[in-house]
Amino acid sequence: MTRILQSGEATVQQRMDGGAVKLSTFIPLQIRKRGVRKVVIRPDGESSSPTARGQFDSPMLVALARAFYWQQLLDEGVVASGTDIAQREGLHHSTVNELLRLTLLEPAIIQAILAGTQPRCMSLIWFQRNPLPTDWVAQREVVVAFDR
Repeated sequence: MTRILQSGEATVQQRMDGGAVKLSTFIPLQIRKRGVRKVVIRPDGESSSPTARGQFDSPMLVALARAFYWQQLLDEGVVASGTDIAQREGLHHSTVNELLRLTLLEPAIIQAILAGTQPRCMSLIWFQRNPLPTDWVAQREVVVAFDR
């Protein structure tokens, strides 16, 4: 069974199936308990608490980490579907599928979320309630519209 890496170091996996190249995104985050809260530790060792540089959205960071972990389970064949993940995690299948959509985000949007520089109104709740285009150019247009 695949486990989340606790080291925070990036790993590279390459596969070739029928001439197609599989692209993987690895987000080196760690999740630690601080009292009763869970805190996301970024690759630079800083926690996800608000700073002068930006506002880190902990629920969004945790959701991104879970989504990419679940996508890895799907890619490696550990589970067959989002429904299997939902059964394993004790969640509703729609919750898992909504979070899996986060793996389709443009890398620049993911970087903005990790840096805490995403638009203020871009939250996990927004992603759950609004359809997001799969095309990265269209996603950029949606993000630019937040700032207007």
